[in-house]
Amino acid sequence: MGRGRAKAKQTKVARELKYSSHETDFDALQRELSSNSSSGHHEESDSEDQDPYDDGYDEYRR
Repeated sequence: MGRGRAKAKQTKVARELKYSSHETDFDALQRELSSNSSSGHHEESDSEDQDPYDDGYDEYRR
């Protein structure tokens, strides 16, 4: 009981999101993407240099 009302509300919200037009702030999007790409590229280059199977304890095993 009560599931029908919750389902109707979810359907209403989903329909509003699907069919309503939202203004996109492309300047904010560009700033966010450029800040993420510059920091993400640095992390990516670090991970490329590392061995994925290296656990960092090889020196202690010898």
